[in-house]
Amino acid sequence: MDKPIIEIKNIGKKYNITHQRGGYVALRDVLMNVFKSPFSFLKTKAKQVSGFEKKEEFWALKNVNFTVQKGEVIGIIGGNGAGKSTLLKILSQITPPTEGEIVLRGKVGSLLEVGTGFHPELTGRENIFLNGAILGMKKKEIAKKFDEIVEFAGIGKFLDTPVKYYSSGMYVRLAFSVAAHMEPDILMVDEVLAVGDAEFQKKCLGKMEDITKKEGRTILFVSHNMEAVKQLCPKCMHISEGRIKNIGDTKEVVAKYLGKNQTGQTKYFDSKRKKNEVEILKMTIRDDEGNINSKLDMSKPFFIEIEYQLKVELQSFVVLKIFKSSDPSTFILFSLSNDNNQKSLKEPGLYKAVAKLDPLLNSGSYSVLAGIATNATNYLDRVIEHNIISIYNSGKFAFPVVETTRENSLTIIPLKWSIERIK
Repeated sequence: MDKPIIEIKNIGKKYNITHQRGGYVALRDVLMNVFKSPFSFLKTKAKQVSGFEKKEEFWALKNVNFTVQKGEVIGIIGGNGAGKSTLLKILSQITPPTEGEIVLRGKVGSLLEVGTGFHPELTGRENIFLNGAILGMKKKEIAKKFDEIVEFAGIGKFLDTPVKYYSSGMYVRLAFSVAAHMEPDILMVDEVLAVGDAEFQKKCLGKMEDITKKEGRTILFVSHNMEAVKQLCPKCMHISEGRIKNIGDTKEVVAKYLGKNQTGQTKYFDSKRKKNEVEILKMTIRDDEGNINSKLDMSKPFFIEIEYQLKVELQSFVVLKIFKSSDPSTFILFSLSNDNNQKSLKEPGLYKAVAKLDPLLNSGSYSVLAGIATNATNYLDRVIEHNIISIYNSGKFAFPVVETTRENSLTIIPLKWSIERIK
């Protein structure tokens, strides 16, 4: 049997976080400290030099071991801060590991951040040659594939425009096109494809399928889009808190990551909570017939149930935010439970809040943030469930007219809420 194209042996990456009070320090402040308290200043400097200054060790990755065979396509999933991007940066030799060993048996191409390897003052044409050279392509090789790169990226009209005028989507199209056409043995793709539009994402997935099935190349694909991971990757790895939590068949790994058992029931999940006040216990998605179901017809309403416990007498509200899984930075729906049940909401006990969502969302994968708060921004407890909703187009849909209001730059959707005390 051939040796693996990638071997990872006990990889760890440590960062030292120095805790320092205050923000910007001017030179005059340093000089004043020297003259006012010379001994204190020297003591602080001595600690820094000798290594006695208080630092916190943060392991972005710890004891990571796995192998990848030639031609394998592996998805890498996990929450924000899990260590996915750090792993790809180590494999791309952008940053060295603190410990462990990496063996790469092939040329590596990476697409990790929007615009990496681009010079803003150069044109698209010039950056194709620059970026290709950075990725290891020879000038003749780039010239031979130049027309294919431009056609795939779809930026022909702006080829001689400086890339500083490109949108982030144009950056990604060009960067992906160069990386995909450089014929690497190993291609590493981070979440940058989320910046592109849906049509281009589909085009990219098709290209990645081609280079694996037809050309037998290896791909490591980091994404929060579970549908894309399931479509492209037969094998998947779930990273949590810098360690490999699960690796194997993509459908099984994704199902466990989404926290669902065979019935589709959402499991309990941890959060940053003030346990002495309130605790969110469970979030469940139900279809229009009341069945637990995360795959929903966009022409029909559905329900989000949130169970939580008030542990003290407290006036609180339920906050719901929904965002596209491909764009976690932008919420597309915000709703605050109405004030109809003030008395019952104040008393300690177990509660169930249900929000009814009429047909509002387009097809795609969605994540949900649920919180208990004293107002729209002051959370007492909150949880985020990634890719918990998958909306499909049944062909029987027309968007309704919905009245909305604006508050603190958020769109307020008047959802129908019901809140009852269970216990």
